[in-house]
This record gives sequence, structure tokens and C-alpha cells, in this order.
Amino acid sequence: MNVNQLLSKEIEARIIECGIHRIIACIEKLHEDHLHYRPNENSNSINNQVLHLDGNVRQWLISTMSNTKDSRQRTMEFDPKNRKSKTELIDILNLLEKDIRDILVNIESIDLTQIQTVQCYTESNLSIIVHVIEHFSYHVGQITYITKMLLDIDTGYYAGQALDRIS
Repeated sequence: MNVNQLLSKEIEARIIECGIHRIIACIEKLHEDHLHYRPNENSNSINNQVLHLDGNVRQWLISTMSNTKDSRQRTMEFDPKNRKSKTELIDILNLLEKDIRDILVNIESIDLTQIQTVQCYTESNLSIIVHVIEHFSYHVGQITYITKMLLDIDTGYYAGQALDRIS
């Protein structure tokens, strides 16, 4: 397996399996009003974080790796009035998963050192991929924290796994 194939597998594991699937699990546990909870004016709701992740991945990963037009409207992602239902958020995440899977083959053949412009940044393809994985993970943690705080639950992400086993 070459480096590009390994990166493709990491995108699938980190963004889809450890990211999208965990966010959906949180959304399914929450009440509709929880999705729009904001502890203060400077914090984002789960609703806005999902919209933000969708916009970020589409701009940084999907547009650049498929050489398609970027149509992101970043400001709308953070608008508290841009409220989606539980079903709509899950649909957004399921479509994002599909679209990520569609470009994974492109990742396996790109030049990782190629430079591209994303937003106001000039980055290599490798940097773009690292950014997207790191950024997605950061917000999954926030969504998980809000879910645990609102419901006082263990999300069960690691249920049934022997995490204390020493290799």
C-alpha cells in the first residue's frame, strides 16, 4: 500500500468512521432543541458545527481533490437562524459521507506535494488532507462534549473494546 492509499484509508477512518458516524450517533440521542443549544453568543450549536464541517470538507477536500467549483457560503454556517432539523442534519452528513467516498480514489493518485489555493491559503495537497482530518476531529470533540453535557451520558464510542489491554 502506498502513502496515498494510506491517506485515503485515514480519511475514511478518521472523517467517516470516527467523525461522521459519531456525530450522527450524538444527533440521534439528542432532542431537536438540543441541536440549537448555545451556551453563549461566542459558541456554536451542534447544528452550526455540522453545517460548518460540511462546508469546510466540501471546500478544502472535495473541491480541491476533485478539481470542482467551490460554492461555500461560510457565513451561513454560523448563522443561528440557519436551523436544520435532526433529519436534515443527518441527511447532510450522509451525503457528505457519500461525496467523500466518491473522491477517495482521487486521493490515491494525486501528487501530495502539489500546491493549491483554498480560501485565502496556499497549501500542499498533503497539508489540505491533514487540515481536514484535524479540523473535523476538533469539532467532533465539541459535539461529543455538548452531547455528554446535555444528556449526562457515556456516548459508548469504545463500548466492548479492551482499551486497557497492553500489547
